[in-house]
Order: sequence, then C-alpha cells, then structure tokens
Amino acid sequence: MSPIVKRKGEKFTLPSKYLLFILTILCAVMMLLTFNTDFLSAPLNAISSVLIVPFQNGVSAAGGELTSRTKQLAQVRELLIENAKLQEQVDALTIENTTLQQNRFELNNLRELYSLDAQYEDYEKTGARIISKDSGNWFDTFVINKGSDDGIEVDMNVLAGSGLVGRVTEVGPSWAKVVSIVSDQSSLSGMVLSTSDNLIVEGNLISYGDGYINFSMLQDDQETVVVGDKIVTSNISDKYLPGILVGYISSINTDANNLTKSGTLTPAVDFSHLQEVLVIMTKKQTVNDVY
Repeated sequence: MSPIVKRKGEKFTLPSKYLLFILTILCAVMMLLTFNTDFLSAPLNAISSVLIVPFQNGVSAAGGELTSRTKQLAQVRELLIENAKLQEQVDALTIENTTLQQNRFELNNLRELYSLDAQYEDYEKTGARIISKDSGNWFDTFVINKGSDDGIEVDMNVLAGSGLVGRVTEVGPSWAKVVSIVSDQSSLSGMVLSTSDNLIVEGNLISYGDGYINFSMLQDDQETVVVGDKIVTSNISDKYLPGILVGYISSINTDANNLTKSGTLTPAVDFSHLQEVLVIMTKKQTVNDVY
C-alpha cells in the first residue's frame, strides 16, 4: 500500500472508510463510558436541570392554569344558565302574584257591588267597567263601557262602593259619561236620614283632596243633627232616586244668618279607586212624567 502523499496545493481529505472506522471507535468508547461511569450523565443532568426542568415546570404551570380557567369558565356558564332559569321562575311567580292580587281586588269590588245590589234590590241595575277618566287624582268625570245599545240613558244614577257615585250626563252607542258627586259641576238635594231634614250637597274637588265634600242649607231647628249622621238622596231631588246613601256628616257649622247650617260630608264611595260601577236602569220621575 502506497503512503498517502499530499501534493503541494491539494486539500487534505480522509478516505471515508477511515472516517467510518474512527466514528465507530468513538461511539464504542462513548457507550462504555456511559454504561460504566457518570462521565456524561452528570453534565447532561446538570444541563437538563438548568434548561429543560424549568421549561417543563412552566409548561406544567401554564397547563394547570389553563385547566383551572377552563373549569371556572364552565362553572360561570352553568351559573349563568341557572341564573337565567331562576329569573324566568321569578318573572313567572311575579306575574302570577300580580294576577292573584288583581283577582282578589276585583273579587272584593264584585262583593261590594253584590252587597250594594242587594241594598237597592227594588231597582233594576247593570254592571259596567270604567274605561277612561279625566286627568287628575279623582274619578270626578269618567266614561263607562256601556251606552245606548245597552239601555243606558242620560240622568241614570250610578252606584259603587257603599252608595252614590253620580249620574250619566252623555251617552253613545257603547259608552256613557258619568259626572260624580265630588265634581265641581255636581249639586244634589240630600236628606238627613235620622231626621228627614233637607240640605244641599255640593261637589268640590279641593275639599275632596282632604276626603270631604260640602253641604249647605241644612235647617236643624231642633238641634238634632250630629256628626256621623247618614245623608241620603231626598225625595225632592230632580235627578236622583230617593234613599241612596251619599255619605256621613263629618262637621257642622251654624251659618251667619243663624237659620241654616253647613259643613262637610265624608262620601260613602272612594273616588280614588273606582273600577266597576252599577247603573240603575230606572230614572227619577219628574213632574212632567207624572202628569
């Protein structure tokens, strides 16, 4: 075998068979060192502890945080769904409770109307619902859902609560307008039930702000009329049927002429919370009707 001669100007090259032989020897030595000593494992472990372990810890922490966040989001989603269901139940119960309260209120109104109907059983009546009213706090003027098609006529008397509300003043085919006794437009002839003394009841919205309406022209020569006496419509009233409860005397004053008395009444009807009324289908007979 001729020796390897490097000629001037040529690069040194190692034949591949020699290179393979050297690498094989090197691998064998490395394997012996690895199996029999910690020559390489210790440095590699040190390197891995410095570089790889922190990276693994970071990946593990990130994975744990991601898992925790995922669970929290799932819990939040479940809570939102549960909250929506609970809100639906609350809404349903609120509607049901409101309906029950409304039904109870209407039942109480119907009971009052039934009792009122029994008190004035001699008169034919029909029930009606209030569908609109003038602006303001009181039902001084309002419209009901029955009219001429139902037999309603002008001057028919209207009842609610415990007594007189007012009278019909206008009529349409399916509606009628009612002016109540607390209206400034209202005036009627009343009578003290216990003494049969006559007086004039006058509506006054300012006074009704304190819960009263006014009366005047009471002739009480015997000084027998007292606070608490019932006032009813009198026989001489031109628009109202006799004997309908108007209210109760709440105060009495002697007028400057010392001949008559005036004062205030507490109406028998709550004009703040009207919903349903009774219309008496019989009108007061006038002199022209009789003759």
